[in-house]
Amino acid sequence: MLRTHAARALLFTALLVAAGLLVGIRPSPTAAQQPPPRQAVDPRFGAIESFWAAEEAAELGVGWERILFYWNEIQPAGPEDWNTLHVLEEWLVEAHLHNRTIVGLLKNTPVWATDAEPFSGVPRGLYLPIDDPGNLWANYVRRVAAYYAPRGVHNWIIWNEPEIAPGVYGHEFGGSLEDYYRLLKVAYLVMKEADPTATIHLAGWSYWHDPTFLRRFLRVATADPEAPANNYFFDLLSLHIYFRVETVKTLVEEVDRIQNEFGIDKPIWINETNASPDLDPWWPVQRPVFPIDLDQQAWYVVQAHALGFGAGVASIGVYKLVDILLPEGGESFGILRPDFSKRPAFLAYKTTLAQLAGFSAPARTQQFADYFIVNFARPDGAVRVLWARGPAAVTLAVPALADDATAAILVDFLGRETPLTAVDGAYTLTLEGARCRGECLVGGPPVFLVEPGAALGETLPQPGPPLAVAAVTATPLATAVFTPWPTNTPTPTPTPTATPTPLPTDTPTPTWTPSPLPPATATPVPPPASAAQPAGEPAAGETMPAAATASWWLLGAGLLLALLLAGYLLRR
Repeated sequence: MLRTHAARALLFTALLVAAGLLVGIRPSPTAAQQPPPRQAVDPRFGAIESFWAAEEAAELGVGWERILFYWNEIQPAGPEDWNTLHVLEEWLVEAHLHNRTIVGLLKNTPVWATDAEPFSGVPRGLYLPIDDPGNLWANYVRRVAAYYAPRGVHNWIIWNEPEIAPGVYGHEFGGSLEDYYRLLKVAYLVMKEADPTATIHLAGWSYWHDPTFLRRFLRVATADPEAPANNYFFDLLSLHIYFRVETVKTLVEEVDRIQNEFGIDKPIWINETNASPDLDPWWPVQRPVFPIDLDQQAWYVVQAHALGFGAGVASIGVYKLVDILLPEGGESFGILRPDFSKRPAFLAYKTTLAQLAGFSAPARTQQFADYFIVNFARPDGAVRVLWARGPAAVTLAVPALADDATAAILVDFLGRETPLTAVDGAYTLTLEGARCRGECLVGGPPVFLVEPGAALGETLPQPGPPLAVAAVTATPLATAVFTPWPTNTPTPTPTPTATPTPLPTDTPTPTWTPSPLPPATATPVPPPASAAQPAGEPAAGETMPAAATASWWLLGAGLLLALLLAGYLLRR
């Protein structure tokens, strides 16, 4: 049995090495392209697993990333195992150099550590005291804290989506709700003892699998007499929200209401959000439930951040930066494709960071029948994010905030700028309608109304009634249609996008000082959409960008080596 688990661990490690080869063969940058150490970032903006595309993460200015720490891979055969190749030191070095906070996710029980099913089973000895050698989970968490705290990892999510029932896709925890509470309590006590600076995140909750989960969990937590003195054994609430962008606002508000019912007021993170594009012509996916095209994914990224910060969340993470080792036709969430080419969502996220990084919380949301306005105050002025909610285009007279009404800039979701001038104290804007295939999952193309030097007052200016709302003739589309949807993005004359001055970070500087490692260089990608080229669609005669042929040879060699070595161990 131990040889079997050793073979599995070796196979997983070899897969990581092969994936590392696939990423690592990308050309090295010149000295001029190297980012400065300790890059200034806004720690509220995250991208999951940024280490796979470190240069692109640095280009964006990502403030945090999540890394999976699988217990069954770190200790595959027993409590004496310690496989540090599961989380490579290079990833931690890269994060430190670019000032990215690492958020570790602890999950997956090894076979040897549970009497139940592997990976999702309750750890053996969980209800023993935390200093009892038989409490296998406490022993593991203690070792993780001792090893990774000096390496700059102080944020830990305890398991993932424990509300998903057995037999349902995504099931990850087989214990009861009381078992999960005990798992969290043990991790909190052990982590805080080993690393007093640790921050413990409640497991990400996907809501729709079990809308009752959080309320039931908090009943258990508040019934524990030891909980109030220990912060209820968690520091942050975590949400996973996908596809229906307006649920970002409603679910954050719902979570806040639920915790307040129990006299609790914790910060809320959205640590997973996205709308994966099954209508990407370069990576088609057969998923008829939520047909999303490339532009809609980009619009979602902007709108989710606006609505999330407008609802008061402390931080938001895009799931994810890039998909690695994804099988052909697999559901791809990355804002980079599996070959590292940039989707429009990458440019939309870059624009979002460029326009919103450094904003003073809270953002403030104005919700109208046909459109949204989310208001952000920055040190150098004000930014309003606007979009139409339904299929009809909406024309508005938006009151100017700045004294110099000629200095305003309209920035589209791809970062293209158009100067604006107010007339009679207002800007006239037309918000293009959404693409609604039976349901408006995402609003229309968002725009950023940027007013340097402007200030948001206590009372937000109210636009008058829409000057016009375009008539819409609905043409229902079957959800099984998977042809790329033509873009209706407005095409103003592009001007260069200003690069904002890097903002000082309030992320604590870790004591660990690693040796610098050069980041990888991006694979060449298609140019961004322009007036002559719709966003997200290949130009005439253009083929899907591919990774270098050598990368696939190296990947194949790595996988073959893994299989041969695993087979050898299994036969012994």
